[in-house]
Amino acid sequence: MTTIKNVIFDLGNVLLDIDYSKTIEAFEALGFKNFKTDFAPQAMGVLFQQLETGKITEDHFYQNIKAINNTVISNTQIKNAWNALLLNFRTESLATLEKMALQYQLFLFSNTNSIHLTAFEEIFTRDTGKPSLDDYFTKSYYSNIIGYRKPDIAAFEFVIKDAAIEPSATLFIDDLEVNIEGAKKAGIKTHLLLPHERIEDLQL
Repeated sequence: MTTIKNVIFDLGNVLLDIDYSKTIEAFEALGFKNFKTDFAPQAMGVLFQQLETGKITEDHFYQNIKAINNTVISNTQIKNAWNALLLNFRTESLATLEKMALQYQLFLFSNTNSIHLTAFEEIFTRDTGKPSLDDYFTKSYYSNIIGYRKPDIAAFEFVIKDAAIEPSATLFIDDLEVNIEGAKKAGIKTHLLLPHERIEDLQL
């Protein structure tokens, strides 16, 4: 049995609490009647996929959002609605990372975008008083920066190659089954973090 040497963490609902319904409600309040079904992050339409892989700019995203809404709204209103899903960091989980770093090489791999990245960095500093979430990890991988997103096998293969880690000696922790399946296809060991679980409760 291969010993785990590396642990890759997802961000949302693993280290940072998120609630997609908050963003849906915020956009509906701006006049988007079908945001939940047509444009919600879970549906991951082409526009969101392009934003999450860094293929379009924030301004392009804002302009496209405006084009599907008949009311006059500002970029700031869209940004605030888009960021509404970001809640609080799990400080006890972050403390667990510090302990785990003594035994494992830690990585972060998040499907995100430049708008959310800026926002959750501010939330991190607000919640912890520390300058950067990335300091907990050997390296952080954000989909909008690397150009790949979970659950694509190519995304995991990029991380494996860049980090120079052995898949069979690596554990990936995520809260979404689809991402877990992608990691398995890349030969990585996995743990699906259930809603009631926290990483500080896991026995690796």
